[in-house]
Amino acid sequence: MTSHTPPSGPRPPKNRLFSRSSWPEARHLADVLRTETVGGALLLAGAVIALIWANSPWSDSYTRLSQAVPWPGAPWHLDLDVATWAADGLLAIFFFVVGLELKREFVAGELRDPRRAALPVAAALGGMLLPALIYVAVVLSAGGDGLRGWAIPTATDIAFALAVLAVVSSHLPQGLRAFLLTLAVVDDLFAITIIAIFYTADFQPLPLLAALAPIALFAVLVQRGRTWWWALIPLAVAAWTLMHASGVHATVAGVLLGFSVPVLARRPRGGGQPATADAGADQGGLAARLEHRWRPVSAGLAVPIFALFAAGVTVRGTDLGALLRDPIVIAIVAGLVFGKSIGIFGSTFLLARFTRAELDEDITWTDLLGIALLAGVGFTVSLLIGDLAFGAGSTADDRVKVAVLLGSVISAGLAATVLSRRNATYRRVAQRERMDADGDGVPDVYQHPDAR
Repeated sequence: MTSHTPPSGPRPPKNRLFSRSSWPEARHLADVLRTETVGGALLLAGAVIALIWANSPWSDSYTRLSQAVPWPGAPWHLDLDVATWAADGLLAIFFFVVGLELKREFVAGELRDPRRAALPVAAALGGMLLPALIYVAVVLSAGGDGLRGWAIPTATDIAFALAVLAVVSSHLPQGLRAFLLTLAVVDDLFAITIIAIFYTADFQPLPLLAALAPIALFAVLVQRGRTWWWALIPLAVAAWTLMHASGVHATVAGVLLGFSVPVLARRPRGGGQPATADAGADQGGLAARLEHRWRPVSAGLAVPIFALFAAGVTVRGTDLGALLRDPIVIAIVAGLVFGKSIGIFGSTFLLARFTRAELDEDITWTDLLGIALLAGVGFTVSLLIGDLAFGAGSTADDRVKVAVLLGSVISAGLAATVLSRRNATYRRVAQRERMDADGDGVPDVYQHPDAR
């Protein structure tokens, strides 16, 4: 009888949450966050201008501009006012970029590995379910008027959140930054699904089926590497127009078009090795090129203009006390501030508990609390859902705007308070993550993960 000797060798690595991703992923993440941070500053500027303009002596000009119809009598229900064009038209660019980022995450990013995907998916689900439940509970306790807005506090605005980080000069570790971005991407996926299913009005199946034709042609061209702007842009416009005519929110077309674009670089002619997920996405995949081209348009133009026309609520002469006691306002603020933070923090804590995972050595639960609070900044998609739920310009819509702004500001302030206390630690981690002793262009921590 022989005794069994355990095999020698290194122990398997612990399951750690918020650990660093690969260097190509980290480089992509840095580019995205840089663009979105600038876009967040422009978004905030647009919102502030809207609030000042709508409450100034020239507020009538703001209303006239928002309600102006550039093309009256246009076919296919396209006789929309300027504010609706900003929400339905320009935001289609935003959701096209969301579609590109979603495709990249599933093919070459954090969502490619089911083990790494479990964390942001669970956090996003918790961060959407609890705000919705809080909203429903508050509104039902007040009589149930306004239940249609249950999805308003479920969205996270990554650009606004990154602008807050830029203000407090927080150098978050790469693992936390990747989690925040992936969480926002998954959140956007759930949000566009909610919009498509629950906020579709006057559904017309024939235009929807017709919209599939330009989307399919667009997909065939991009899959074959044909980037003819004179073909792709008209196809995208046709898909948007038909989707709008179907009653499904037209921004859904942007997501579908973005999701059709290939992520990995095409295999070179005459043979050669096919691109790997990391290298192919980082070194020339069409999705990366289109995202590089269109993300600045989305962050620097589409979203700030939407904010300019969506955030302009007049509070002059309003009973602020009665406004802040309104059930819809309370429900949205509570959902964003408490629902988001508790939902994300709680679902992550439970995931760690049941999988016996540990936090990365550079990260504490306080850091996660700050990120969870930051996710309560819900602006762009929250305002869009408010328009769809109650109608742009309605009394309820004005209350939604006040509540979303208030909830986002409170969440941002709390997150800044929590995260700024750890800034010194974040700076040390960021300095280590940039260190490149051998000068090969790749920081040492990505070549030697144990380098501390």
